[in-house]
Amino acid sequence: MSEFFIENIGLKVGLEIHQQLSTNKKLFCSCVPLESDKYTIKFQRKLRAVKSELGEYDPAALFENSKSKTIMYYANPESSCLVEQDEEPPHNLDNDAKNLALIISSALESNIFSEIYPMRKTVIDGSNTTGFQRTMLISQGGHIDVDGEKIGVQSICLEEDAAKLLGDKGDIREYSLDRLGVPLIEIALEPVEGDSKKIKKIALSLGRLLRSTKKVTRGIGSIRQDVNVSVKDGGGVVEVKGVQQLDQLEKVVEFEAKRQHGLVKIAKKLQNSNFGEISKNNDVFDITNDFKNCESKIIQKSLKDNSIIKAIRIRNFAGMFGYSPYEGIRLGKEIGQIVKFYGIGGVFHSDELPNYGIEESDVSIVKKILEINEVDAFLIIAAPLVKIDFAIDSIIKRLSQAKKGVPAETRLATQTGETIFLRPRPGASRMYPETDIPPIIITKKELDDAKKNIPKSWDESLDDLQKKYDLNLQLAEQIFDSAYLEIFEKICEKTSIIPTFIASILCSTITSLERNGLNSQLLRNEEIAKTFEFLAKGKIAKESIEIIFENIMAGKSKTIEDAIENTSIEIVSKEEFEKVIENIIINNKEIIQNQKERSVSPLMGIAMKELRGKVSGEMVNSILLEKIKKFLENNQ
Repeated sequence: MSEFFIENIGLKVGLEIHQQLSTNKKLFCSCVPLESDKYTIKFQRKLRAVKSELGEYDPAALFENSKSKTIMYYANPESSCLVEQDEEPPHNLDNDAKNLALIISSALESNIFSEIYPMRKTVIDGSNTTGFQRTMLISQGGHIDVDGEKIGVQSICLEEDAAKLLGDKGDIREYSLDRLGVPLIEIALEPVEGDSKKIKKIALSLGRLLRSTKKVTRGIGSIRQDVNVSVKDGGGVVEVKGVQQLDQLEKVVEFEAKRQHGLVKIAKKLQNSNFGEISKNNDVFDITNDFKNCESKIIQKSLKDNSIIKAIRIRNFAGMFGYSPYEGIRLGKEIGQIVKFYGIGGVFHSDELPNYGIEESDVSIVKKILEINEVDAFLIIAAPLVKIDFAIDSIIKRLSQAKKGVPAETRLATQTGETIFLRPRPGASRMYPETDIPPIIITKKELDDAKKNIPKSWDESLDDLQKKYDLNLQLAEQIFDSAYLEIFEKICEKTSIIPTFIASILCSTITSLERNGLNSQLLRNEEIAKTFEFLAKGKIAKESIEIIFENIMAGKSKTIEDAIENTSIEIVSKEEFEKVIENIIINNKEIIQNQKERSVSPLMGIAMKELRGKVSGEMVNSILLEKIKKFLENNQ
C-alpha cells in the first residue's frame, strides 16, 4: 500500500456554490419558505425519463428511472401552493431575487446578459415535482480575488432550490415541499490547481462575498458546494454534490484526490494485464438453483424474497477486486456502492470469498459453472428480477471503465468526508427551454442599480462589525462567518447585554455542544433570542444558557420554557443561595482550616454543582470568598 502525496498528482478542482437567497418568497410564486414538520397535504407521483428535443435520453435521468421509485410529497399551505405541486403554471419571476443575482454578478465583474432565458433541467429523482428544475443563465466570466490571485468565474445562474428529502426506503422516496422553489444563486468557478486548503480558502472567500450582501440565507443547508475534481491521467471529471461545511469540503477534496489517483494506479495495472471485455450473453450465469443449499444468511434471505442470484465471470481479473493502492480504495468497494443505489444489498466478489457464510464448497460450485481458473475472478449478485439486469449492466460498464481510469460520474459527499456513487454524469440533453415563462429583459437601469449596490468588501464589513460592537478581530470573523450574524445583531439591538458575551455564546458554546454530538438545527433563532431576553430580565443566570441550549440541542426540549422546567433551572432567592453556601462552609471546615482562602477553589466546584444555572459564577465566587474570610476570622 503506497503513501499518498496530494501535491504530486496534478489535482484540479472546480467549485460550484449554491446559495439560498433571503427574499422571503419563492422564485416563481409568493409563498414564504417556512420549514415545518406539520403537513396537511399528501400526494404521490411516478416520474419517468423522456427524450430531449433532439430525441436523446439523459444518462442521469435513465439511471434514476431504472430505480422505479414512487415519490411521496408532503406539503403545508403556509409554505407552498399549486405551483410547487405542478398543478398551476409558474408566476412571474421574483424581482428581488433577480436584482440580487445582478448585484452578485456585478460584484464578481461577470458579464450580464441583456436577455435571460429560463430553462428546464431534467431531474427525475423526485426532488422536483415537475421532473425538472427551472434555471436561468444570468452572466458569464468575471473573477474573485483570493490572496492576490484572480480565480475565474465560469457562469452565474439563478434557479429554484429542490424539495427537502425526508426519507428513502425501499421503493418509496419522501420529500417535503417547504424548500422547493426557494431562489438559489449558482456560481461556477474555473478549475484551479492546488491542495484542499487552497480550495477551502476560495470557498470561504466566495461565501464571505455573498454574506456581505446581507441578503443570503444562513445556516446548515442554505449554502452547498458541488466540487468537480480531476487528477492527471485520470480520464473523467467527477462531480461531488452535497458539501455543506468548509471542513467537510477540505476532507472531500483530499479523499476524492486519493480515490481518483488510486483508480489511475488500478487502471495501469489492468492495462498491463490480459483483462478484456465482459459479455452479458456469455459471461453472466443464473446460479439461483445451484445456491439453494448455500448457508449464507444473506443468500437465504434473498431466496426467501424470491430474488434471482447471478454470477458474472471476469477473465484475467484475479486479485483486482481486492487490490488496494491506498487504504479504503478498491474496485470491490466501487462496485458495491453502485449496486446499493439500485436498492440492492451488495455483491460478493471472488477476492473476499469464502466469507459471509459462503463456504469453499459454494465457491467451487461457482468456479465449475463459470469454468474459471486461478487467474480469473467472479462476482455474485442477488436481486429482484426487475432490478438485477439494470445492476448487471452497470457492473459490466464500470468494470470496462476500470481499464481507462476514473469514470465521469456524480458522487455524494458523506459527513466523514468520503464520497459515494450517486449517478452517472448528466449530458447535454438534460437542458431544454422553459415554455411557460417568456424571456426576461435586463434594462440599463437595472444594471446601473446593481453596480451601485455592490456590497462592501470582506475587510470593510469586518471593520464595521468590530467598531459597531467593540469585538476583537477573531470574534468578529467568527460571528460573520457563522450562521448567527443576523440573530446576533437583533439581540444586540433589543438588549443591553455585552456583544462580546453574546458572540462568544453563539460561536463558542454552540460549537462546543455540536462537537459533543448535539444538533444545533434543533436550536431555533427565536429560542436563542428568547434566552438572551430572559437573561436581560434577570430570569436566568449566564451559566444557565449552556444548560438550556444543551437540553434543546439534545432533543429533550423544544422551547426555553421547557428546558428551564426540565433542567430545574430557576433563579434562587438571596436567602436560599446564602443558605447553600453556609452549608458548604459547615460541611468543609477542615478544608478551610488547612487551605485558608485558597479553599475557595475546591469549594467553588462543590457550590457550582448545586447552583449551576441558578446563580452567576461571579456571585458564587464573591459570596463564597466572603463567607470563608468570615469563618476564618471567627475561628482564629
